[in-house]
Amino acid sequence: MSRWTFINRKKESAAFGRYVDSLRIKIPSQEQLAKNLSGGNQQKVVLAKWLQANCELVVFDEPTRGVDVGAKYEIYQIMNELAEQGKAVVMISSELPEAIGMADRLLIMRDGRIVGEITDPRNTTQADILKLAVGA
Repeated sequence: MSRWTFINRKKESAAFGRYVDSLRIKIPSQEQLAKNLSGGNQQKVVLAKWLQANCELVVFDEPTRGVDVGAKYEIYQIMNELAEQGKAVVMISSELPEAIGMADRLLIMRDGRIVGEITDPRNTTQADILKLAVGA
């Protein structure tokens, strides 16, 4: 979107407009500052920046922390759409119900090391995960 050190504002605006639509970012205008948006819409603006880079791997670190239920659902939909497109999606979450509901596979870490793997999260419990996490 830039040549040398100059940003092509027309390309930038067009790309952002596409993400406003596809990510359902709620803004009064494209000139709205991200810091004045709701938490969920701020998350989507950050995501739009990374998606514009066309990454094959997208890491979500606590993607729904501090956002309302509606925004959580939209973020989950985006993550699922990325996976359907063949992108690798890694979600780091301390919310066990979220991790169980979203993951195809869970890696449990303790003290910076992987201490367990759950290959069928939908048939596990929070207690199973906590046992691995605390070493019980």
